[in-house]
Amino acid sequence: MSADGDAARSRAVSNKIEVLRAAKLTKFAWLAHGFSTRGGGFSRAYGDRALNLGFTKDDSKAAVERNRAAFLRAVEGGGRAEASGRALITLRQIHSDIIHFVESMPETQLVGDGLVTATPGLLLGIQAADCLPIILVDPKQRAVGVFHAGWRGTVKRIVEKGVGEMHRHFGSRPRDVQAAFGPAIHECCYEVGIEVREKFESQFSYAAKLFREIEEHDPVRHKYPMLFLTARPPGHSILPKKIFLDLVEANRQQLLAAGVPVKNIEASADCTNCRPDLLFSYRAEKGRTGRMMGVVGIGDEKARAALAFPS
Repeated sequence: MSADGDAARSRAVSNKIEVLRAAKLTKFAWLAHGFSTRGGGFSRAYGDRALNLGFTKDDSKAAVERNRAAFLRAVEGGGRAEASGRALITLRQIHSDIIHFVESMPETQLVGDGLVTATPGLLLGIQAADCLPIILVDPKQRAVGVFHAGWRGTVKRIVEKGVGEMHRHFGSRPRDVQAAFGPAIHECCYEVGIEVREKFESQFSYAAKLFREIEEHDPVRHKYPMLFLTARPPGHSILPKKIFLDLVEANRQQLLAAGVPVKNIEASADCTNCRPDLLFSYRAEKGRTGRMMGVVGIGDEKARAALAFPS
């Protein structure tokens, strides 16, 4: 992951579990953070030794709980997650702009798509399998947040509102906020319908730069054009264009609009749809897939390995 959002990423491997870390965030000794991949776990539902971190209908609760414990240990740098007594707080995600401020483990399951805290000892987790997982960190106020941004949450400006929530609760200044985007489906693969583009166009003046179109190609039509003549102008049917959304750029633009400097934003170069060998992808696996997780928390002052994601 790199400051300008292009290719660079850092990897740390613990017990065959690969933790993707944002290079800029590894310099904060008090911070635990990371994004998961799909290997090194205990699930069998999505391939051998899959690290599924979501309670899906195809996987067992016991396997997911073992996966979560192992991943948190890896995030902590090896074996401290359980001993430290950290609580993992997650959400029932609904593709919303609902963000919860937490100071302790909630008594009931929270519903929404964002979490913020400045309380040491808590780990905040967001799940994804194509949608964009985002971590925000304010090193001045020692406050953190995680956000789940699919196209619906992005249209509702969840990460832009996340910066606002951190300012409201902790006094965070946007210029101090560091942002890390985990693996997600990228512009190369994120085909959407015209209705999605229209929703973005109704909300953002820069919407045009978030989409690209390509002409569909039909070799049969090309070879036998007479078969597709019609009585209506222009005399032949027209293939619809494919529309692709750049979800990463959409959320980067929201952070910039909120006042976060471009140099403070890092983005994973990995596309989930392109890398089902490394990552879970809802689209690539036609809906039957596991869930990855982005996690962040405030911990004790202790040296953490500052590993840089190799490009």
